[in-house]
Amino acid sequence: MIRVVIADDQVAVRTGLSLILDGAPDIDVVAEAGDGNEAVALARDLRPDVLVMDIRMPRKDGITATRELAGVTDVLIMTTFDLDEYVFGALHAGAAGFLLKSADSDALLQAVRTVARGEGMISPWVTRRLIRSFAERAPARQEAHRLDSLTRREREVLRCIGEGLSNYEISERLEMADATAKTHVSRILSKLGLRSRVQAAILAQEHEHEL
Repeated sequence: MIRVVIADDQVAVRTGLSLILDGAPDIDVVAEAGDGNEAVALARDLRPDVLVMDIRMPRKDGITATRELAGVTDVLIMTTFDLDEYVFGALHAGAAGFLLKSADSDALLQAVRTVARGEGMISPWVTRRLIRSFAERAPARQEAHRLDSLTRREREVLRCIGEGLSNYEISERLEMADATAKTHVSRILSKLGLRSRVQAAILAQEHEHEL
């Protein structure tokens, strides 16, 4: 069972999300929060598999909350993409994925399940254009990423992550076991000092010619 906490300052939004998620046989909404402070407190107390969180909330925004919850739970950010700087900030803070507020119920369920699997949510609407836009604004960080520490196979996996492939899709393309693909992803994040798979995807885009 995937345990979820929902954080949004609008009661109607929380209610709608809860109805959709609780209606799935494999998902259980264990709590709801109306602001960032409450979201952080609930996540630390309940340790959910996924925190579905609005990026703009009172008392503490989604970016700050995401940064504070690194290693506690995976955060699925809800956004309208109307303010790109918020999205970029959330990427750096370690968000595991993004969900448009206009997304339908199937997309919501898929996003929660994907993040819960530890694969990150790089869906079609979180496009290569968005990632490239972020890369163009971000300063060079080669010294922190240490790409030269990666093996040839890890570089191949990182390229796949940059394309938004899941662990299963990586295993199929590179002809390896699914568990092996997952292990490679974990090692890549550890070697490069990254918080999330989404950050790895951005890095792959920034340095695609070096992989």
